[in-house]
This record gives sequence, C-alpha cells and structure tokens, in this order.
Amino acid sequence: MNMSAKPSRLRDARVTLAHGGGGRAMRDLIEEVFTDVFQPPGSEDQARLMDAALQAPGARLAFTTDSFVVTPVEFPGGDIGKLAVCGTVNDLAVGGARPLWLSAAFIIEEGTEIALLRRIVASMAREAAAAGVRIVTGDTKVVGRGACDTVFVTTSGVGVIPAGRDMAAEDIREGDVVLVNGVLGDHGATILAARGDLALSTPLESDCQSLNHLIEAVLAAAPGTRAARDATRGGLASTLNEMAEAAGVTVTLEEEALPLRAEVKGMCEILGLDPLYLANEGTLALFVPADQAQAALEAMQAMDAGRTAAIVGRAGPRGPVPVVLRTAFGGQRIVDMLVGEQLPRIC
Repeated sequence: MNMSAKPSRLRDARVTLAHGGGGRAMRDLIEEVFTDVFQPPGSEDQARLMDAALQAPGARLAFTTDSFVVTPVEFPGGDIGKLAVCGTVNDLAVGGARPLWLSAAFIIEEGTEIALLRRIVASMAREAAAAGVRIVTGDTKVVGRGACDTVFVTTSGVGVIPAGRDMAAEDIREGDVVLVNGVLGDHGATILAARGDLALSTPLESDCQSLNHLIEAVLAAAPGTRAARDATRGGLASTLNEMAEAAGVTVTLEEEALPLRAEVKGMCEILGLDPLYLANEGTLALFVPADQAQAALEAMQAMDAGRTAAIVGRAGPRGPVPVVLRTAFGGQRIVDMLVGEQLPRIC
C-alpha cells in the first residue's frame, strides 16, 4: 500500500449534478480527476504561457479547435481522451506547426462513472506527454441524464510554425507524389465493430496516434513537402478531394498501392462500405515533389507511426473530377466526396 497517497475526497462512484454546481463537490472532482493529472501552470482562469519558439523572427502562431463525441467512449486502441489529444495535435502538425499547448473542456452526463473519467484523463495525459504537449487549461460542465452521451470533449491547440515553413493544399503541383503513412480505415472499422450492433468479431484496433514527430521527420528529409492533411471524417477519399480542388489538380490513386488490412477489406465487402471513406485518426496524406518522395517515404517507414507508409498516387493536370482510382484491372473509377454519413459518431 502506498501510504503517501492522499485520501480521496470524492465519495460518489458516479457524477451527480452537484459536481457541476460550482461548490465543494465540483472543486473536488476538478482537482482529483483533472488538475492533479494535467498539472496546469497556475490556478487562474487562463493559462499564462511563454516559449522560446514564439520569440524567433518570422515564427507564426497556429490555433485549432475540435469537438469529440465518439461512441463508445472507450474502444480498442484508444478512447475519447486519446482521440481528442491526437486529433488536435495532428490538426496543428499537418500545417507545419509544432504543437505546444492544449485546452480541454468536458461535458459530462449525470451518472457517468468517475472511474471512467479517471481512465480518460489518464489516457489524455499519456498521449500529451508522448506528443510533447501540455494540457494547460480547461473546463467541466455536468448535464442531466440523456442530455449528452456519457462525455463529450472539446480541445483547442496552439502551436508555432517556424519561419520559412509554409504548407498548404494550394501549393500542390502537377507531378507531386501522394503518400500515406499507414493503413486506411482502421479507426472507422474498429468503432463499427466496438458498438456491438453487428455480429462482427475482429482483432482490429484504432490507428489513433499523434503524428507531429513523424511530420517533423518528413520535413527534415523532404523539406519541399507541399501539404499534408489527416484523413479523419470522410476518409482518404474526402481528404484528397478537398486538397485536389484547392490546388486545381487531379489526383490519380493506384488501387494496388493502397495499404489496407484484410480485415477492413472483408468488413467493407460484407457491409457494402468503401474503405476509402472510412475515418482514420492516425493516418495522413502527404504531397511531396517527385524527387523527394523516396526520402519522405523512408523517413516515415523508419518510425513506428509510418511502418506501413506507401506511395499511393500522383497529382496531374486538372480534369473533370478531382480524384480518380486506377483499379487493379486497369480501369478507372471516380472517387467523389463522401455524401452523407457511412458511419455515425466516429470521432
């Protein structure tokens, strides 16, 4: 037994409306579940921050925000807390920013197990440490039963874009090579299986991971990298459509080059889904000049987050559609934007 551990002041096993009422119960919940783990700097209503990177001439701030409402909140390979950290870190990193600080706001349903909250918060702290960022401020609200689905998390992130670094979809040029850092569709397929609505048994795990260290390695090896985007909702297909439209090019994908697990392919065939539209939470698409593509590929493959990286396509002159797929049989098919939702509540 650890005799130095502080006794818990929380007497309830589940969250009650009193934990959102602004009194002692709320203070105990915030201190024991959140601030004792995140250890934000100071105790004011705002985080007061400084970093040497902000002082560098030509450095720019990057800022992003996102909300996470996944069901179930815990799933193979992650949970809503890890998802929130990874999603926000990746949104900064794909723009060339080095993530520094995150905020985290929680909307918690009355009746949620406090033990579940502790697991989510611990997961967030581990992922933040792995990504090299700090969770420096946040908020909690408790709502009545049925007003939300267990817990919703909103995170915002601040990072610094070093001078001279400029990545944007508008910079993509004809001849640029398209790379992905990992297999496609694992997150969407994992969430679908985890819901238990279908009689599916699979060893799949979400690809949920922070990609800022991988992107830094790619930029060191291939400094001419044009643009990157994490392929979350709408999958690789929607991501490439957005990027191709912004750049005024057509992207041609090679079906045989796409990294897909047999389990994801099989699930999609059974359910009539297209894996190119399944969500990813640790997979990105990169556009790199052709003469730097091999260097970028090797840089990714040298890291755990890019072991299965592959060159999957190329940008060409603008055509009638933004993205096409060259099939294994030598034909072509249009890869359009996702219309509607294949799967609900995946991030």
